[in-house]
Amino acid sequence: MFEIDPAFVATSHALGDLALSHARLQDDARYPWIVLIPRRAALRELEDLAREELAILTDEILAAGHAVRALGVQVDKLNVGALGNLTPQLHVHVIGRRIGDPAWPGPVWGHSPAETYGADKLARATAAAKAALGLG
Repeated sequence: MFEIDPAFVATSHALGDLALSHARLQDDARYPWIVLIPRRAALRELEDLAREELAILTDEILAAGHAVRALGVQVDKLNVGALGNLTPQLHVHVIGRRIGDPAWPGPVWGHSPAETYGADKLARATAAAKAALGLG
């Protein structure tokens, strides 16, 4: 049975379910950042997905890239990663980076504490991401 690791619930906001993945907005307002979590039980690696599911996930990554750009923050480079060193449940980060952002050009992980969204900015970002992903 599919369950979302509690680490995602603690650090992100639900956007909704795509064909394969549950999409979440990472709660760090400095970076436009969406996390995709394939809704299959006990997945740890991309190789755990069937070839057809990999194709769906690729489409969802591309859609998440468009959604990241729709959040209204300049994006100079789109970073995509499925690391899972801290949270082993299979998930893919889609992060919009801009020259001069707080972690540029290094990775965002471990750089500094997240700056959480305020209520108004969270509502706007969530609405924009959902619209771009076709989640209403």
